[in-house]
Amino acid sequence: MASSNPPSSAHSVRSTQAASGAGAADSTTNANRETFNSRLVFLMAAIGSAVGLGNIWRFPYVAFDNGGGAFLIPYLVALLTAGIPLLWFDLSVGHRFRGSTPLTFRRISRFAEPIGWLKVGVCFFIAVYYAAIIAWAAIYTWDSLTKAWGDDPETFFMKDLLKVDDAQTWSGDFVIPILVTMIAVWAVCILTLAFDINSGIGRITTIFVPVLVVLFVIMVIRALFLDGSLEGLNAFFTPDWGALKNPSVWIAAYGQIFFSLSIGFGIMMTYASYLKPRTNLTGTGMVTAFANSSFEVLAGIGVFAVLGFMAVQNGTEVSEAAASGIGLAFIAFPTIINQMPFGELFGVLFFGSLFLAGITSLISIMEVVISAVKDKLNLTRPVASVSVGLIMAIVSTLLFSTTSGLITLDIMDKWTNNLGIVICATLAVLTTAWIAGRRNEIPQHLNAVSSVRVGGLWQFCVYILTPVVLLYFLINEIKGLLSEPYEGYSGQALFSYGWLVLIIIGVAAVLWSFVPFRGNQILDGLETSDYGVPLKGRKNGASNTMANGTDLKESGSKSKGEATPATSSSSDATTPTTNKANP
Repeated sequence: MASSNPPSSAHSVRSTQAASGAGAADSTTNANRETFNSRLVFLMAAIGSAVGLGNIWRFPYVAFDNGGGAFLIPYLVALLTAGIPLLWFDLSVGHRFRGSTPLTFRRISRFAEPIGWLKVGVCFFIAVYYAAIIAWAAIYTWDSLTKAWGDDPETFFMKDLLKVDDAQTWSGDFVIPILVTMIAVWAVCILTLAFDINSGIGRITTIFVPVLVVLFVIMVIRALFLDGSLEGLNAFFTPDWGALKNPSVWIAAYGQIFFSLSIGFGIMMTYASYLKPRTNLTGTGMVTAFANSSFEVLAGIGVFAVLGFMAVQNGTEVSEAAASGIGLAFIAFPTIINQMPFGELFGVLFFGSLFLAGITSLISIMEVVISAVKDKLNLTRPVASVSVGLIMAIVSTLLFSTTSGLITLDIMDKWTNNLGIVICATLAVLTTAWIAGRRNEIPQHLNAVSSVRVGGLWQFCVYILTPVVLLYFLINEIKGLLSEPYEGYSGQALFSYGWLVLIIIGVAAVLWSFVPFRGNQILDGLETSDYGVPLKGRKNGASNTMANGTDLKESGSKSKGEATPATSSSSDATTPTTNKANP
């Protein structure tokens, strides 16, 4: 898709480093681009994004259902061959082109901008339903103090709390407690994002993430001392080696890694655009990835220790108690809490963890949307956060605080998560590598600033293996959705909240690409130094004099996470194009 503002001689200016030869430092950034104060702040933000509801209620069941302890082998393989390499890809692209996802892809190629808007659209719709689940978790945190769900948690959740009406596509009947709580959730998130990234995202994640870890560890320790916890752990970790012969188990592992690491959303690209010029991307990515996986394994231990207790109490097998998703969180766990000593405390810990994990993830998802609109329309952060946030909040409360909200949520989650994100990730990788021809440039950028070097194996994993796996997953999902109605829902509901949502995202992505970038945005080339990596990369065998491993040591830099800047030569400098048509 052609850019709304194609370059012309009137719009073309030479960058500072190009004009001055070797005089510009690679620490030069756009004054309008915010920067995380330290790598620690970024890590808290990235981990807060990656550790979400899926870590707690999805991974344990996926592992149990796909070979138990044996599942850890394909899980580790998927982490090393797809998760970390694709995370490095997102970090490198975001760090190099330093913009929101639409601006980043516009800088990659004038035809690639719609891919960025596809990511924005998917994040918009994920955010609007994600807030509802967070509201439920907040309500259940309070209800845990009195076990308000009584002896029948399923009836309480479905009838008393949600008042589920599955007969209408949109009921229009609001559930007041959910409506009020959702408004509070949106207020917290909008207010957080209205501040600069260090005072807002940085501050809330550096508080919430450690608190989340502490709460969850306490919950897991409590679970391990329950009667029957060992039976649950045996069921979780006992390996079924025969499962490794099943291709679906390996696909499940890749799917879990892909969705749990927040790759493909545009989140890590956006966050990486706020990193300092000299940041060890590979090291930062590995810390984020292993922190996320460690939390998933910890969640598996805690959840199955509790399920083991439930199985012993009821005289059943652990497999009969195992569940995932909303059913596990809001029906199975309250049932267990009713039978536990000091169940009230356990409930506060569990649902409080869900709430904190959800809030940090929702903020990161919203940032993708807000950053995109901010860059496109040249808005201040407060204006972009409040205006975009209010639109998202209105759509969210209208759809998901009603009695038809649960059905709407289930359908929208299936289509946006299982189809939308996969489509975005596949298009992003294939376009960057094979259409725009940037496949050498991206790993060379990683190598210029990072401690761990990547090469042909990394390119194979990202540019070939990952797209193949994602396309296989996507085709199977589409075939399944077309073969029979999802969960038996009506065709009208499936079209309205499933297929139509994807159509809206696609059309909006194209239309937004025709809207001119306002302000003096660099649309072609780089707004910073090229780090010794020219557009489309150096020739094979050519060395990069700007890649200095000693610069990566934080102890030798003037600020934590940033190395002493190096200068670029005029031969490596870029010639960006700015848009001055709409100042």
